Amino acid sequence: MKIALIGLPQAGKRTLFTLLTTRQVPEGRKPGETVEGISRIRDHRVDVLSGMFKPEKTTYAENNFVLCPDADTGGNHEWLDAARRCHLVCLVLRAFDDDGVYHPAGSIDADRDRENLEAELLLADMALVETRLERLARESKSGLKPEQEREKAVLDKAMARLESGERLEGLDLDESERAAVRSLDLVTFLPMLRVYNVSESDLGNELPDASVAVSCQIEAEVAEMEDADERREYLEALGLSAPGVDRVSAAAYDALGLMSYYTVGEDECRAWTIRKGALAPEAGGSIHSDIERGFIRAEVMAYEDFVAAGSEVEAKNQGLMQTRGRDYVVDDGDIMHFLFNV
Repeated sequence: MKIALIGLPQAGKRTLFTLLTTRQVPEGRKPGETVEGISRIRDHRVDVLSGMFKPEKTTYAENNFVLCPDADTGGNHEWLDAARRCHLVCLVLRAFDDDGVYHPAGSIDADRDRENLEAELLLADMALVETRLERLARESKSGLKPEQEREKAVLDKAMARLESGERLEGLDLDESERAAVRSLDLVTFLPMLRVYNVSESDLGNELPDASVAVSCQIEAEVAEMEDADERREYLEALGLSAPGVDRVSAAAYDALGLMSYYTVGEDECRAWTIRKGALAPEAGGSIHSDIERGFIRAEVMAYEDFVAAGSEVEAKNQGLMQTRGRDYVVDDGDIMHFLFNV
C-alpha cells in the first residue's frame, strides 16, 4: 500500500522521505513530479526470531512512501493528484524554529498549518463532488439510471459531511455505496497520519491522536552513525527507545489497518503483511494465492509463547502449537505454518 507524504515547502518532507527509504531525491524535480521508495518496518520480534533461528535471510514488512509535490494552499489542488491514488495521507508539519529555513506563512505554527492543509483537502473533495453533482443534475433532465441515482444519494451525503467540516473517512457507507463514488478518488476517505517535525526540546511534548513527533535533524545525525551501540546510546540520552523514522513507519502501518504474522526457519524468518481481522486462508494468500485457494489448516503459535519456550521443538512439546481452520482470525504476531493442497 502507498503512503502519501504531503506538506508545505520546507516542512521536512524530502528529508523524512530519504530517512524512511534511504533513497536520495533527485535535484531539480519537475513541478508535480513524485518520488516513490520502500521503507522497511523495523520489528523487534523479527530481530528476536532471527536471533533464535540464525536464518540465511531475514525479511521485514515494508511500506511504500510517495513523496508528493509541495502543498499549495492557494486553491490549486493538482498537488493532491498523487495522494488520491494512495491509501494513507501523511501530513508532514513543521514545528521547529530555524531562522535559516523560511516558512511560506512567515511564522511557525504547526497547528495552523495542519488546519489549513486539512481544510484544503476538504475543499478539494468538495470541488470534485460538486462538479459531479452538477453533471448528474444535467443528466437528470433525461432521467437517471438506478446506479446514477445511487451515486447521487451518496454524493449528497458526502457533500453534507464535507460542508460541515468533517472528513469522509468516518462516513457510514456500505460497500456498494463506496463503490458508487470510488472513481472520484476522494482524498478525505483515506486515513490520515500527522508527523510533526520538531526540535529536540519538543520531542516529549503531548500530541493529538494519530500523530507522531520526529526531529528530522536528529534522525539525520543518527543515520550517519555507523556503530549500532553509539546510535542506541544517543537515542537513550534523548529519552527515545527507537529512531523516529521507525515510529513513523510503524504508525503508518497501524493507520492502514495492517499487522504482521511470521514464518520462521533456517532458510528465512519473515514478517508478512495482512489486514487486521484477516482469516487464516487470507493470511496464507499473502505468501501465495495457491495457499489461500487450497487451504486445509494452519499450525499457529503465539509469538510470546514461542519465545518463552525457547525453541520450536520445546514449543511443540509444551502443546503451544495449535491447529486452526478456515475461520481462525489471525492475531498480530502469530507464527504460522500452512498446510494446503491444489
